[in-house]
Amino acid sequence: MAISQRQLFLNHLAQTTDFPMGLEIVKAEGVHMTDSNGKDYLDLISGISVSNIGHRNPQVVQAIKDQVDQYMHLMVYGEYIQSPQVVLAKKLAEQLGEGLDNVYFVGSGSEATEGAMKLAKRSSGRQEIISFNNAYHGSTQGALSIIGDEDFRRGYRPLLPGIRRINFNSKEELEQITNSTAAVIVEPVQGEAGYISPKDNYLQALRKRCNEVGALLIFDEIQTGFGRTGKLFAFQKFGVKPDIITLAKGMGGGMPIGAFIASKELMNAFKNNPLLGHITTFGGHPVSCAAAIASLDFLLEGDLIKQVDAKSKRFAKNLQHPKALEIRAEGFLLAIQLKSFDEVQKVLEYCLENGVISDWFLFNDSSIRISPPLIITNEQIDFACEVLRKGMDLL
Repeated sequence: MAISQRQLFLNHLAQTTDFPMGLEIVKAEGVHMTDSNGKDYLDLISGISVSNIGHRNPQVVQAIKDQVDQYMHLMVYGEYIQSPQVVLAKKLAEQLGEGLDNVYFVGSGSEATEGAMKLAKRSSGRQEIISFNNAYHGSTQGALSIIGDEDFRRGYRPLLPGIRRINFNSKEELEQITNSTAAVIVEPVQGEAGYISPKDNYLQALRKRCNEVGALLIFDEIQTGFGRTGKLFAFQKFGVKPDIITLAKGMGGGMPIGAFIASKELMNAFKNNPLLGHITTFGGHPVSCAAAIASLDFLLEGDLIKQVDAKSKRFAKNLQHPKALEIRAEGFLLAIQLKSFDEVQKVLEYCLENGVISDWFLFNDSSIRISPPLIITNEQIDFACEVLRKGMDLL
């Protein structure tokens, strides 16, 4: 008797929980996914803010096919002139503007965090990095050192020294940023905390304090980038420009790619003492870069990003329910605050049974995550909200 795909999955793929969702998806298109039984699901989480322009966007698929016909991996990052890398870097620089016009491509968000941390320490000559409680920046050792949840850190010590954490939206704690601080790394909207927005010009105050003490400001836009907040990048929405920005997730239209971006002056720190100060084999893979170009063009050519705020308000209005303690929304980063993880699980299970996929947050398991593809229609929003409300009716 043949072993099922599910059993092979459980036998041979390393598991990170004892209760994986275990959906066997055989097809994905737009905002929908189909499982091996032919059941259709509306995707409200976009692979955790990855599929911003939907699954298998035709322009992205064609760009991938065209690039595969030319070449795939050629050489480690930064040695050969590869057209997809050059074109993508130029397009990003044009959108990000002066001071964020020198791009280092990597393979993931965690890698982008690692590179940004190294760049900050190397270029500033300082060692301290300040991050935020309930922040998430990745799972590699350096990124793990700065995430803001002790439950995730405690099993992997010793981690990097010289890390200080403060509370998001607390202006009083900005005094802990000093002339010993190499950089402060912040999510402009906290992701795994449950989509927490900055309040009372907090990011402006943070930028001012960094300027006062000569600390670099790093924006982690791995979740917020590429249209998700209603602007191409969240820093544009909040009017605060960082010294370094990290990108990934929605960048590749479904393909793996990330980047950390700064000024050429800052990035020059990697050239000497030692030379090759940061190395990656697959960063800027030409197929991923081709996909990212197509994805970025798709966002810039249409009005999807302009639609985000109105669609977000439609979600927030339609999600009102007596059991929802709060609806938080920053564009297409939405959270439904419930009382407990048990309540979240009940709603998520009901949604799954009724063809809607949602999720919870790493550092806020009493909230439901909603971060759909930007291409979702009003009719699909209404359907999703109806299912979510019926799930909450059961509480």
